[in-house]
Amino acid sequence: MLLVSAAPIFGVKLIAVIQRIFTWLGRPLLVDAENWMAHAGAAKTMLNIFRHRRTPQYFVMLSGDVHYSLVYDIELRGRAHGPDIRQICSSGIRNAFPPRLLDWLDRADRWQFSPRSPLNLLTRRRRRTRVIPRKPEGTPHGRRLQNGSGIGLVELDDEGRPWRIRELLAEGGQCEFTRREDESRWL
Repeated sequence: MLLVSAAPIFGVKLIAVIQRIFTWLGRPLLVDAENWMAHAGAAKTMLNIFRHRRTPQYFVMLSGDVHYSLVYDIELRGRAHGPDIRQICSSGIRNAFPPRLLDWLDRADRWQFSPRSPLNLLTRRRRRTRVIPRKPEGTPHGRRLQNGSGIGLVELDDEGRPWRIRELLAEGGQCEFTRREDESRWL
């Protein structure tokens, strides 16, 4: 199944926390709370869709509107044979994040919300799903976000499974999101 959304379903947790703080302070327009998981009702609805017994085995979500690119593999906790879910989020053609700020946010997100972090244990998303970011090719170790304007290119096989995920960059060139070692179950 292919789902297209203007905004990502799953976002970067640290960015979502910053967005939530500004919204709580009455300044929601200073930040753009983009991802669906930032809104409790939307998050609950999406997770219920993923857990429904009629959800297709392969579920691919395409989104954008965040000024960077990312790819997440999502696993549902408590479902041994749940659907294989991929979120592919592409940057805008003309919009990029300030490079140093995105690098800092990416690094701080890894530190604060790693699988062993006490902060991560408190999030609702952590209790219901496991979100595994893919590494953009050619980025430093641990980097999960691809900065730069571009267009996402996803190649699907006959069953609707993505077998190649790339970002075609506006300044030329491309970035591929590397496969996980255990991705053989998709192929």
